[in-house]
Amino acid sequence: MANKGSRRAARKAYKKARKKPLGEGSRFKAVEASARVSGAHNPDAVAAAVGRKKHGAGKMAKWAAKGRRKR
Repeated sequence: MANKGSRRAARKAYKKARKKPLGEGSRFKAVEASARVSGAHNPDAVAAAVGRKKHGAGKMAKWAAKGRRKR
């Protein structure tokens, strides 16, 4: 687990990313970074699970496909 300062920085980055539009990927990256700082073994999975719970599997799959096309 990281120190309090890095956890605060990750939370601040998440709050900033919350204002960006859905489906862009910045929110996902912010949640992933926050999970990584908190000590998660697989931060991608944490962010995906949170997203599926909040937005549903269909929307998350649509956004994932959009992200793959962007690369």
